Amino acid sequence: MPRRTYVDANILISAFRGDEPTATAAMEILADPDRVFVVSDYLRLETLPKPTFHRNRSELNFYAAFLDAAAEVVRSRQELTEQAIELAMRYDLSPIDSLHVRAAISAKVDELVTLEKPAKPMLRVTEVNVMSICQSWRRLAEG
Repeated sequence: MPRRTYVDANILISAFRGDEPTATAAMEILADPDRVFVVSDYLRLETLPKPTFHRNRSELNFYAAFLDAAAEVVRSRQELTEQAIELAMRYDLSPIDSLHVRAAISAKVDELVTLEKPAKPMLRVTEVNVMSICQSWRRLAEG
């Protein structure tokens, strides 16, 4: 059975414009045939506006193709926002990270994949399995 995966915006952004080996590690996650992806309105908010404003059509198309192919979309709603605020206060999460984490929890994903460093607050969350590929790309860089 495929893993239900929610990716942080930094995974998508790194896959498109990250330096090697970060982009490679991010693309491995996105291309994994054993995953189905869950996205949210918050992921759309964090990835689509800049390339749209700057008319970077290839970047916009990359993000839009991923978002459109997702198996499930978590929509913004007041209850989710209130729960995200509680998570932010409990774990010292940034506002957008708390929204991503709460969206992942509400969708009951198997994992939330991020590029955050292991010491960051998102990696302390216990309500969902948060996996950082930060160590993966470092191992790739070291050869």
